[in-house]
Amino acid sequence: MPYPPGGQTDGIARAFGDFLARQVGKPVIVENKGGAGGVIGVAEAKRADPDGTTILCTISSSLIQNRVTVRDLPYDPEKDFTYLTMVIGAGGPVVAAKKTGATNLREFIEYCKKVGSVNWGSYGVGSTPHVLIETIAKQYGIKVQVIQYRGEAPMWNDVAGQTLDGAAGSYAAAAPVIQAGTGNLIGVVGTRLPPHPDTPTMTEQGAVGDFYNLRPFTTFAVPSGTPRDIVDRLSPLLIQAGTDPKVQQMLNNFILSSPADFETTNRIFKRDSDVMLRILGDLGVKPSD
Repeated sequence: MPYPPGGQTDGIARAFGDFLARQVGKPVIVENKGGAGGVIGVAEAKRADPDGTTILCTISSSLIQNRVTVRDLPYDPEKDFTYLTMVIGAGGPVVAAKKTGATNLREFIEYCKKVGSVNWGSYGVGSTPHVLIETIAKQYGIKVQVIQYRGEAPMWNDVAGQTLDGAAGSYAAAAPVIQAGTGNLIGVVGTRLPPHPDTPTMTEQGAVGDFYNLRPFTTFAVPSGTPRDIVDRLSPLLIQAGTDPKVQQMLNNFILSSPADFETTNRIFKRDSDVMLRILGDLGVKPSD
């Protein structure tokens, strides 16, 4: 698990790991190997013996965006892993700080043009909020200063404190800001959010581009070279976890889909990789020094 304890990805890994342990009758240990945007942990998983005893649980950005934003990436996401299943996130919230007065995309664009330039929160070059605002700026001709943070929590704190004009990210992290009224949900990337069914998607509000159809995923994978019979045992077990009440509760809390089957997982991974890599290239995103 290439991220620290306590976050959403860690919660997913532990819920699925607990189910797997009960099914196979052996302990499943979640090892947190955080750092460098997931690079350290993913690289370690790549080096593991391909015998089915090491399963990588990671998010889409470590496998897609890192190919563009990290120099000399020590793994090839398409060649070094076999993907077993994935859970897909709900739409990503786009939030404007209360001070903007914006309650939808049109009003936010009007605010941006009125003030001349806005401060937008992000948590890494090539991350969802970074690509989102660059895509918006390109379509609508607004000027944006992107402020990079070390994670979502401090970014959302600055939205709540009105230091930032807006940000985007995961619903779990954005929800307190939305619920407190210090930020307004102005749109959604992907599909509408169940807790806010009346808030239209960015596409429904006129934003154009393949990016707005992407949704973040968390996937489980084993090192390439893992025998097919092991893959064929592990993949159905992880998919079956979606029927477990404890796992279902966790998925509902994070607004995540049920585990996708093997074929769907690999099709979405390839499709989303192609789309995001093209978008990052079009935006001129390069590794940060």
